[in-house]
Amino acid sequence: MRRGIAATALVAALGLTVAACGSDDGQDGGSKSSGELSGTVTYWDTSNEAEKGTYQALAEGFTKLHPKVKVKYVNVPFGEANAKFKNAAGGNSGAPDVMRTEVAWVADFASLGYLAPLDGTPAIEKQNDWLPQAAASTKFDDKTYAVPQVIDTMALFYNKKMLKDAGVEVPKSIEELKAVSKKISEKSPGKTGLYLRGDDPYWFLSFLYGEGGDMVDAEGKKITIDDASGVSAFKTIKDLVDSKAAITDASDGWNNMQNAFKTGKVAMMLNGPWAIEDSRAGAEFKDPKNLGIAPVPAGSAAQGAPQGGWNLSVYAGSKNLNASYEFAKYMSSAKVQQQTTEKLSLLPTRISVYAQPTVESNEMVQFFKPAVDKAVERPWIPQGNSLFEPIKLQMANVLIGKATPEKAAADTGEAYRKLLKDYK
Repeated sequence: MRRGIAATALVAALGLTVAACGSDDGQDGGSKSSGELSGTVTYWDTSNEAEKGTYQALAEGFTKLHPKVKVKYVNVPFGEANAKFKNAAGGNSGAPDVMRTEVAWVADFASLGYLAPLDGTPAIEKQNDWLPQAAASTKFDDKTYAVPQVIDTMALFYNKKMLKDAGVEVPKSIEELKAVSKKISEKSPGKTGLYLRGDDPYWFLSFLYGEGGDMVDAEGKKITIDDASGVSAFKTIKDLVDSKAAITDASDGWNNMQNAFKTGKVAMMLNGPWAIEDSRAGAEFKDPKNLGIAPVPAGSAAQGAPQGGWNLSVYAGSKNLNASYEFAKYMSSAKVQQQTTEKLSLLPTRISVYAQPTVESNEMVQFFKPAVDKAVERPWIPQGNSLFEPIKLQMANVLIGKATPEKAAADTGEAYRKLLKDYK
């Protein structure tokens, strides 16, 4: 189970005032005749156990600026959030005013009419301060439906002591990774080089990009997952497990991966900035300097990692739009982004925040910012999030030997053609 950070400690550390949670009822449109904001803003936050205390404190700190607004903070597990929001928004009951949306969800939700367009509203502040690649995921049909909050990508997390004890260097390629893993297992029987996340298709993208491939060519409206590079990516994950360079699990991959890494069962894993605080809570990293971060090992064609991140979107059916716009503005502001980086080492989406001394000197930011600049943008299309499920199914089939890499790639392509009717 992932270890969280005590919210009470974070409230004190951040110096934020916690507001009492309001109910979903009694929202009054967000302002009185005087223009003062009031009512309730319900905020669905999708951050993990190690992050949610910080985000709750920050969200509830909005009341320092607007004392008559009550913030109702709700942490919704990432795996449930997409479907839960669609059910609530589609049924016109129970949807939040503001939601922390994964970057691939924005176009999907907007295409369904569930999000309020933000152009010309207070939610958008200093748009020219947004990182261009972060801004790209906020658009649909030339309108802005979100404000960027966090940007991220994948990297290789490694246990410095375990690699040193095995007399190996950080691997820069998949082939080097296999050699390093072999030496680690020889040095420490029962331990393995890498935990391979086999139950989450987002982790597959680094292997796909490493072989020079992609899921689709959105501009050319062409499906590419089933070409030679897609086959090679499936072969790569299968070979890593078969060669015993990596271990994997068919389910509960996050907890199994984090526990294996934090206890020294494995020396390496692919992960992102969202895993930093949780990883540092492990026994192997009582000395935080033992945690190393390096680029994702390159495949046969390239070194690649997906661009990820989180945005803030406003529900189109909100009864408190005025306060919701201001809340989205506040949560994506330079000040709040700076505090988020200071507490969680997450990467800001505002260019100006990187010039702040506490952000500029952050070791994790120093590594991840150049990695983000080189990350591969995913297709920002309404079906973008749906592209993952076919990969997830075929990853499992390949890893358990139910399908060959060739069949897995072909079946994924077939699923895409059913989903993307106008793609070749």
